[in-house]
Parts: sequence; C-alpha cells; structure tokens
Amino acid sequence: MNAPAGRLSLDDRRRIAGWLADGLGFAEIGRRLGRPTSTISREVARNSTSGEYRPGRAQEAATYRARRRRPPRPHEQPGGGVRAFVDEFAALLAATGLPRMTARVFTCLLTAEAGGLTSADLVRLLRVSPASVSKSIGALEAMELVARRPDPGGRRERYTIDDDVWLRAWQADTGAHGRIAEVAQRGIGIFGPDTTAGTRLASMGRFFGRLSEQMGGSTLAEAAGHDALTVVAALVHAGRPFPVAELATVLGWPRDRLETALEALRRRPAIADPLELRGAETVTVTARADRLSPGRREAIRRFREASPAAVVTVEGCRTSSPPATST
Repeated sequence: MNAPAGRLSLDDRRRIAGWLADGLGFAEIGRRLGRPTSTISREVARNSTSGEYRPGRAQEAATYRARRRRPPRPHEQPGGGVRAFVDEFAALLAATGLPRMTARVFTCLLTAEAGGLTSADLVRLLRVSPASVSKSIGALEAMELVARRPDPGGRRERYTIDDDVWLRAWQADTGAHGRIAEVAQRGIGIFGPDTTAGTRLASMGRFFGRLSEQMGGSTLAEAAGHDALTVVAALVHAGRPFPVAELATVLGWPRDRLETALEALRRRPAIADPLELRGAETVTVTARADRLSPGRREAIRRFREASPAAVVTVEGCRTSSPPATST
C-alpha cells in the first residue's frame, strides 16, 4: 500500500534498512528515495533501538502517530456534502473580494471542530501546496480572522476561528464605512452638490453613512449619540446660529461634553440626517444639500415665492400659515 505524499511507506523503510546495512549515508539514501537528507536522519534516529533501525517497528509507530494526530473530521467522513458546501461557500466569499484560495482556507477553518486545523490538515483537505495555505493563513491573520494555537499533540501550530470573529470583522468594516461617508461628504463641498460628482458622492455618503450607523449599533444607545441629538433639537428650536459657549450654558453642560456631541455630529453626519451641523464657534443646523436635487430645491423656491403666507424654514422649523377664517 502506497503512503500519502510526504510520508514514508513500509517499502521505503525496508529499503532504508537495507541501504543502511550496505553502509550508505543518509544523503545517498535520501537521493535514492527522492527525500531530504533530514527526513532520513530523523526517521533513523526516531526508530533505532540499540543502534539498529527496525522498519517494521518504525511503520507501526508512524501509523500510531498518524491516528493520534488525525481524529476523524466531518470533512473526511463519507457522505460527500461537506466538500460541496465548502466549495459553494468559498465561492460566495470570493465573490465579495476575498481571494479564492483564502476563502477556501477560511471556510475549512469555519467548518472545522473546536480544535481547529494544522497547516498539514489544510493541505490534505484542500489538496493544495503548503505555500498556498501559508499565504492564505497570512492574509487571514492580517484581517484578524484566524488565530494560532499550539497543538497539544505535536510541535505544529493549529489555526482556529474565535467565536467573536464576526464582531471584530464587523467593527473593522464599520470604521471603514464611516470614513468613506465622511470623505464623501467633504467631496460634496469641493465639487458642489449640484454637480455630477457631488450627486454621486452624496449618494455614496448616504449609503455608507447608514451602513456605518447600522453596523456600529444605533448611536441612540450611546451617550454621545443622545447628546448629539439634543444639540440638534436645541439648534432647531433656536432657529438661528448659536455660539457654542452660550449653547453649553443653556443646555447646562460642561464645555467638553458639548464639544464631544458636536464632534460626533461632524464625524458621523448620519446621526442628524437629513440635517447637518454648520459652523465652529457659532453653530447651526441646516438641511443637507445632498438630500434635495436641484430640481426639488427650485420647486421649493418657487413655492415659497408664490405662497409667502405658508413658509417652512429648515433652520428653525417654524411654520406659518394663513389665519383660519370663520364661516
């Protein structure tokens, strides 16, 4: 019976014993077997008794070690659906931008037992080279999706996926999405809300802003989020620009608490959407320019000119309407 690639067979071990008896060195034996010299020297050192290499005992020891280090895994059980699932799920992950081999390694680890898998396990399961596995593991470690653990039964390391891996990946994506929304918002100011670039950036900023807020958890559950919305309500109620020092006084807050709330509004504009904060030492809120197309803004302007008795101003949200007439 032939041994798997990389493992010595009983016939190999019998040849080693014969060549040793003929006085051949480890390097020559390795050359004849197509194995590294270190493999031969380690094999002989591990399985020699009283200076004599015993191929039968060496084979038994190797079989025992292989069984001890390789507990049955779902991937190796008959019933065939696991491999199909791994391939399908890996293809879906690859479609999101993850390299295909990295996606396959990740899926294998995802569906492994709690003890994880060694590099050799992954090579065997995926039928790929050790270099491919090593490169994929490096990529997954860089994304903090995989952790290394010592192998209790040997000198190799095992790779595992922690239970909180999704939370870490989610939070990492949230930060990136928030930064995209922030930069997109700055781009609107550079190109102008009525330009093609400004319109595209506005759409992108809204999308990633909402995504960041949803993935990061509702800001309403955070102290800074509550304070930020309180600031928005105060500025809407004031109906005019408000000095920051005076705003802190009327709210009854320390200055640093107000600054934290203002910074939250600047860095996470989705909190106040569809309004946005304007100003530094004197602040106000206005309607976000990207929320209305140029055509809508023009229609609203015409409506205001044609109906001066019924006007809604965004800054103060004041509404005036003609007095009711009695009949």
